[in-house]
Order: sequence, then structure tokens, then C-alpha cells
Amino acid sequence: MSAWFRRRYLDLLGSIYIYNEHRGYTAIDRVLEAVRVRSPDDHALIAAIEKHRADERKHYAMFRRWFELRGVMPFGVDRTIGHIDRFVEIMFRSTIDGLDTQAVIDSDRLFERLCRVISLTEQRGYRQVEILLNHPIVRRDKALIRIFQVIEKDEPSHWAPYDGWLRTHGKRQPRWWEQAIDGFIHSELLLLKLPILFLNPWLRRRSDWVDAHDPRPATAAPLAVSH
Repeated sequence: MSAWFRRRYLDLLGSIYIYNEHRGYTAIDRVLEAVRVRSPDDHALIAAIEKHRADERKHYAMFRRWFELRGVMPFGVDRTIGHIDRFVEIMFRSTIDGLDTQAVIDSDRLFERLCRVISLTEQRGYRQVEILLNHPIVRRDKALIRIFQVIEKDEPSHWAPYDGWLRTHGKRQPRWWEQAIDGFIHSELLLLKLPILFLNPWLRRRSDWVDAHDPRPATAAPLAVSH
């Protein structure tokens, strides 16, 4: 039972992360589109967001390689377990895919709201990785630990460009109620959605990779991930 529990937990954890990393870099494509129109001469901001996008893509590739080496596919989880998905839905009353990019381009108010959402999401991700690096089940998987160590190193640079834009343009930082929404989404996943998924006997694995329809094909992570 303990071996089954550990495999189930790691499979589910990896499935949630591979979904969120993929959602991360595909959503950042929309952010880049907005920034390149709004601030075409702000090369430092564009470069920082491009690095964020590249890191998220790298993290996705590492999780994909982790699954490939284990010989299994991720579980077929969807946007209901996506932190940024839920945050955007609450703050914009729209899915990420349905978000009006042109409206975000045209409105400082909407763009600064998006910056706060991304910043809070990335900071939440950093704190969660710190917890997972000390998790007794995760620590038994050396390959997974190496992946989370890479994420821990990359993560602080991910919220920096959005916080920087807010400061540079005299916009406010997140308020307590935005932080409360972030905390609610995280608690909802840990205390409700994760247990339901863990105990769901009908949860099936994907038959293809989530990036199968990306414009660029998947490539192996630059970091070797082995057991």
C-alpha cells in the first residue's frame, strides 16, 4: 500500500506541475503579445518576460522527461487545478483562453491587475517548491528533487519584471484581499481538489502530451533527469 500511495502521489504531483508549467508558458505568450504592443521600446521588460517564458518551457520539458523515464503518461488533469487559471477567472471573470488581449493592451488598469496576478502566482509557486523540497515522499525521488531545485533557482526572476513594472509606473502592489484570493486558490487545491483526484478511481492518464499542438515540437530538457 505504501508503494502504491507514493507512486500515486508522485504521479498526481507531476501531472499537476506539468499542466501548470505548460499553461504558464502558453499564457505568457499572451502577456508578451500585450507588452510588445504596449511598450515596444522597453527591451529590458520584454527580455525578462521572454526569460520567464523560456524557463516555464524548460520546466515543462523536465517534467515530461521525468514521466518518459518512468514509462507512464501524466494524469488527464485540466484547468480546474491550474493556479493561474483560477486566479484569472476570479480576477477577470474570464478563462485565460477567453481573456481579451486587446482590452489588456488598451487598459493600464487591466494590465496592472494582470501583473499582480502573475506576481502572486509566481511567489506562491516558489513557496510551494520550498515545501516540496523537504517533503519526505518527494525527497525519495532524486530526479524530481533536481527538477524542483532548478525551479527554486529560476523562480525569483519570474515575478521580478511584473513587480518592477508596477513600481516603475507608480502602480500599487497586491492588497490583502488579492493575497487572500491567492491563498484560497492554493488551499482549495490542497484540501479539496488534490484529495478528490487522489481517490478518484476513474482518473485516466493522457494519451498524448499536453504540448502536442504547440507551434514548436517538444524537446528534451537541457538538464539530464535520471533516477
